[in-house]
Amino acid sequence: MLIFPAIDLFGGNAVRLFKGEYSLMTVYSTDPCGVAADFRAAGAKCMHVVDLEGAKGGGTPNFETVLKIREAAGLFIEVGGGIRSMQVIDRYLEAGIDRVILGTAAIEDPALLRKAAEKYGGKIAVGVDVRDGYLAIKGWTERTSVKAADFCKELVGLGIDTVISTDISRDGAMAGPNGALYRVLMETEGLKLIASGGVSDIDDVRRLTEAGLYGAIIGKAYYTGAIDLSEAVRVAEGVCE
Repeated sequence: MLIFPAIDLFGGNAVRLFKGEYSLMTVYSTDPCGVAADFRAAGAKCMHVVDLEGAKGGGTPNFETVLKIREAAGLFIEVGGGIRSMQVIDRYLEAGIDRVILGTAAIEDPALLRKAAEKYGGKIAVGVDVRDGYLAIKGWTERTSVKAADFCKELVGLGIDTVISTDISRDGAMAGPNGALYRVLMETEGLKLIASGGVSDIDDVRRLTEAGLYGAIIGKAYYTGAIDLSEAVRVAEGVCE
């Protein structure tokens, strides 16, 4: 399993939200590039970045910061937040970002999803953010009537095989990942599932690895010291019992 340490950006800072609430934001670092370099030093091979301002309001207000992070880290980098047009997708991928994540746009603009998949294939992932079993959009501020499991099946049918699923109720809460949700989503054949939200200790990493997930995102647990990133990478690679 791959470990994706995360940087969530707001105002150029590395921050974390609690259960997706922007009013419950903690700034963990004013130097996200330094955080990214620490990821590399710990042995991470990839990382996950979200422009929270973009996710909430659209656009790419932290675009330049993302590029600086990429340069500082030298890792495989996937980016989400505010990616709602081919112009933005093109801009990120042409700048050297390895994979972009569609969230709101994948649900509200199926034509964009199909066009992006046709043009870029494996460089496109979709964020399946879940609140009570249903998709949430616009920076988690709106819940839809679309069931997450049904949507994953639709994605695979369109040729999108990488899904990053966040149980919003677990995000930043240090409550452990939602194993029941991930078991349901993994019933979709051909899906590469990256778990996000609630990974709070090394046992969570071990359980997700044993469950056969493609990847896991580690956020708050890294910043609080609850998970040692070097150990998490070793466990996920199966070289540490």
